[in-house]
Amino acid sequence: MTIFIFKAVLIFIIFLISLGIAAYSTYAERKVAAFLQDRIGPDRAGPFGLLQPLADGVKMFLKEEIIPTVSDKWLFILGPCLFMVTALMTSAVIPWGMPLEIGGKIYKLQVADLNIGILYILGVVSLGVYGIMIGGWSSNNKFALLGAIRASSQMISYELAMGMSVIAIILISNGSLSLTAIVESQKGLNWNVFYQPVAFLIFIICAFAECNRTPFDLPESESELIGGYHTEYSSMKLGLYLFAEYINMFISSAVISCLFFGGYNFPGLDYLNTVLPVNLVSLISIGILFVKIFFFIFFFMWIRWTIPRFRYDQLMRLGWQILMPLSIINVLVTGAVLTFFNK
Repeated sequence: MTIFIFKAVLIFIIFLISLGIAAYSTYAERKVAAFLQDRIGPDRAGPFGLLQPLADGVKMFLKEEIIPTVSDKWLFILGPCLFMVTALMTSAVIPWGMPLEIGGKIYKLQVADLNIGILYILGVVSLGVYGIMIGGWSSNNKFALLGAIRASSQMISYELAMGMSVIAIILISNGSLSLTAIVESQKGLNWNVFYQPVAFLIFIICAFAECNRTPFDLPESESELIGGYHTEYSSMKLGLYLFAEYINMFISSAVISCLFFGGYNFPGLDYLNTVLPVNLVSLISIGILFVKIFFFIFFFMWIRWTIPRFRYDQLMRLGWQILMPLSIINVLVTGAVLTFFNK
């Protein structure tokens, strides 16, 4: 098997997994909400309601598609497409597990091992705001435009603190921007979260804001803006926006796992490498990474149904007056410790 064919197959599998997890995250969200609110949740479509995501997908495809006559048609169509594409692109640099051996050759379970992997993720994530901004502006609806403006200012504000928190991780990872190198530096239980708890706290708060998840769902804010930037959207264009949000949550959970919780590493992995076949160890490492990802997806949902939405002034104050200074101080302290105590 050539490297090109392997990469093509890997991209296709990651694409299917991302869509599948996004679809069933909607089901899991309803079940988690039902559990926390002492309800049953979806239980009609299939056993235990497991076919509910399929029913929702069919409903989205069959709903009437409306494009407002006063909208900019091509930008109106481009908005959700751009948001969906950028959500899927971020998975390219994530190491999903230990390498596989096929036909005597070793293949990395990573589409692209870029030496600037972190910058790639931050760059692609920053492009996602254009999908929201274009969709809100092209709708020619004041509520959609307000939601788009909120989204752009929110993402710009929290990306700065997120980037500063990542700098601390880069400093303790020998200056490497590669996600693979960062994961490999966290063997066993040598996870970055134990050395950088402040950076982890800042990063996960910013991840909530970047994913527009409660308590940072101000761009949608149904009680204020009807539906925010996707007020005028219907059918599968609305579905693309909703799907992309869940894909962003999935990828954010994967990035958090890789940066702070060792990625596919776990205590005993090196020992298993010596006693088990390479491919079996690789499958176990994939399973470990997905356990961590599913935990953070649950955490995203848990927070949504626990904490109420912030006011917008509180949102901006938290980003600029608390998280940004805290992230800068964390970088300075980390640099000082590495300079004076790590000799």
